[in-house]
Amino acid sequence: MAEASGGQQDLGGGSPERVWKRQGRQPQEQRGAGRVTARAASGAGGEGAALQAFVGFRHGQPSIAEDGRRLPSIAEQAPRSCAVRASVMAAAQAEAGAAHSVVAGPAGPAVGDMEPAGPAMGDMEPAGPVVGELGAAAPAMDGPEGGAGAAVVAEDPPPPPPLPGLRLVQQGAEAHVYRGLFLGRAAVAKLRVPKRYRHPALEERLSRRRMAQEARSLLRCRRTGIPAPVVYFVDYVTNSIYLEDIVDSITVQDHIYSVQKSGNDTSGLHKLAEKMGELLARMHDEDIIHGDLTTANLLLRPPTEKLDLVLIDFGLSFISGLPEDKGVDLYVLEKAFISTHPDTEMMFKALLKTYAATSKKSGPVIKKLDEVRLRGRKRSMIG
Repeated sequence: MAEASGGQQDLGGGSPERVWKRQGRQPQEQRGAGRVTARAASGAGGEGAALQAFVGFRHGQPSIAEDGRRLPSIAEQAPRSCAVRASVMAAAQAEAGAAHSVVAGPAGPAVGDMEPAGPAMGDMEPAGPVVGELGAAAPAMDGPEGGAGAAVVAEDPPPPPPLPGLRLVQQGAEAHVYRGLFLGRAAVAKLRVPKRYRHPALEERLSRRRMAQEARSLLRCRRTGIPAPVVYFVDYVTNSIYLEDIVDSITVQDHIYSVQKSGNDTSGLHKLAEKMGELLARMHDEDIIHGDLTTANLLLRPPTEKLDLVLIDFGLSFISGLPEDKGVDLYVLEKAFISTHPDTEMMFKALLKTYAATSKKSGPVIKKLDEVRLRGRKRSMIG
């Protein structure tokens, strides 16, 4: 104890200001130095000296560093740290006050303008029309936004193509179909409807690509002898395509309905299914994937007894030689039969039998069809 205290008296000489200027330590380092002093004192004079040095540091007495320099006590550091904290807090309050004045400044006149409204509030009856005027003004403020919302949700459909004797035939999710005359010929105009929920650039790109692919698929069918409408004209500006009109034709869907409703002999439906299987086999052998095979996208030319089929609506078509895509094409047609035409399971079986006998690549396709039936039309995400 005596050695430690004596060491503090010998080493503590000199002016505190000089020691402070020579040292230049921060308070965090000083507290650490106080603990170092306690450990040094413990080594010099035992536990009692260490306890005395630590207690002296805690109670504001000066401490000695390892190199013999005198460290300022907490009492000496307190005024400076308090001054720094006070200046920081004052600066923060000044910034907060300035921000508050900037934000709340423009609202002052509005609050001040409410003073003349005091008498009007006292007279409750005159104040009623004022409130009514404010209420009437509210919808006027919402008018532009409401108009914009209505324009997005219920926008006018695109104008029909300029065809003589034009009339709307069908309005689907992807396009509107019109009938009219194109250069004196009976034609069908298919006008794609833009999707407003898509980005305009994406919508233009998708519409143009699908329309071009539809035209390519139709031309490819025509070159290989597969019955399909003739392409008259493709308009990329209005995203419309002009096709041959199959006059007086009916869909296979309507034909099956009429046969089932009349109760006549359904053996003709079996022959119709065989014709459909032969037609689809020829199409898949050319690596053309229809993409939307349903009985509504197959037409029967008159007279229906000849079973002269025509494929239409290639808007979702693409070119692929994969058995997977062809199997999915057949799976879509099978689901269409199940959902649209009940009690026609024998028709699809006859269709598949003729398809397998006619197509040159039917083996892998039928195998893929069985896999698609087990997992659905979406491809497996494994492997």
